[in-house]
Amino acid sequence: MGERAISVIGLGKLGAPMAACFAAKGHTVTGVDVNAEVVRLMNEGLPPVYEPGLEALLKATKERLSATVDYEAAILGSDMTFIVVPTPSEPGGGFSVRYVLAAGERIGEALRHKADFHLVVLTSTVLPGDTEGQLKPVLEGRSGKRCGVDFGLCYSPEFVALGSVLRGLVSPDFVLIGESDPRSGDMLASFYEGICENRPPIARMNFVNAELAKISVNSFVTMKISYANMLAEICEALPGADVDIVTAAMGLDSRIGRKYLKGALGYGGPCFPRDNIAFSYMARRIGALPTLAEATNELNRRQLTRLAGLVMSRLPEGGRVGILGLSYKPDTDVVEESQGLELAKRLADRGVPTTVFDPVALDSARRVLGSSVAYALSLEECVAQVDVIVIATPWEEFKELQPAHLARNPGFRPIVVDCWRLLEPGRFQGVVDYVALGIGPWPV
Repeated sequence: MGERAISVIGLGKLGAPMAACFAAKGHTVTGVDVNAEVVRLMNEGLPPVYEPGLEALLKATKERLSATVDYEAAILGSDMTFIVVPTPSEPGGGFSVRYVLAAGERIGEALRHKADFHLVVLTSTVLPGDTEGQLKPVLEGRSGKRCGVDFGLCYSPEFVALGSVLRGLVSPDFVLIGESDPRSGDMLASFYEGICENRPPIARMNFVNAELAKISVNSFVTMKISYANMLAEICEALPGADVDIVTAAMGLDSRIGRKYLKGALGYGGPCFPRDNIAFSYMARRIGALPTLAEATNELNRRQLTRLAGLVMSRLPEGGRVGILGLSYKPDTDVVEESQGLELAKRLADRGVPTTVFDPVALDSARRVLGSSVAYALSLEECVAQVDVIVIATPWEEFKELQPAHLARNPGFRPIVVDCWRLLEPGRFQGVVDYVALGIGPWPV
């Protein structure tokens, strides 16, 4: 497919990288956002969100990428529009589509004044039935046109992780397309073939199957994570057991695979927890039993309680805890549902003095934790005056922790709880009491 004119509605943590990625592939891209400051940053080549590699890509694509608050100008000046707006979780567990429908109204109003065929692509995660039952009627009603005839509609969510969004966009495991009609599906499939560098399989289907596939993938991955965490707890009770050795063997079976099979802490972030809960909500709403999904959520919540209990059992009276890692995963500043952040909150609620450090997420954490904890500006500062150190996020730089950072008063041995088994225990022998999740006691 040759160069296209693309509009991207919503310039957040996925939308901004998508716009830059599409521009880098030679397309002319207009980003749209209701936040004028986000628009200003994009037009100046500055990232409105933290994502490794995004700033360099924005600067490299300034000639083909612009941003605006003007929906109509962006729609009329493009032939494909991607909707990448939030779908917040509701109290019952479902997703709100109010921002999707608001974008749909503006798109539909613009399409009323456009003669050419236009493809609308919903990327935001929604529940089965929402694309057909809610977005499509809004687009048709506001435009006065027929979906599949005058304009096309596809549901095509991304499967990318924050911190590696740019790589995920061009090298996905597969592309998922729910389509209103073959013409629309052909148009989007052809577009993705020009974006993706690894020739991924493209799964095309109707809307409801695509919507179900999206949340099913994430729900299944959370189940795999929780299974590994369950194994880690079992290994801790068996002399000589090592969860990494067990999961490495399991992962050799092609029916299982090694991805996400890492016994450590629970999953967090803006997608996995809520998608799994939404899967359960959707199933119960239609009378099905989401037993596995609900057990996964229960087991995931147990991980924090287990970790907090371990920390408290090792903490001397009046002692201080240091937490390394507040983002839910490395290479992002997102702290939503982060195990490290939740641990800090729980300890602070119990009145435990706590110092925290993260390479990029301190500002995000401060907005949640406020003055309830102390903030260190470096790895060394965080571990300098604490009694228990918890490595909660597997940032590469935490592997640089040195025995010299921990050797203080003669006879004092801090406790290191290495949730991800990043350190080499032998290097710290005699300096710390080393505790690794997922490792059983050595036989006497």
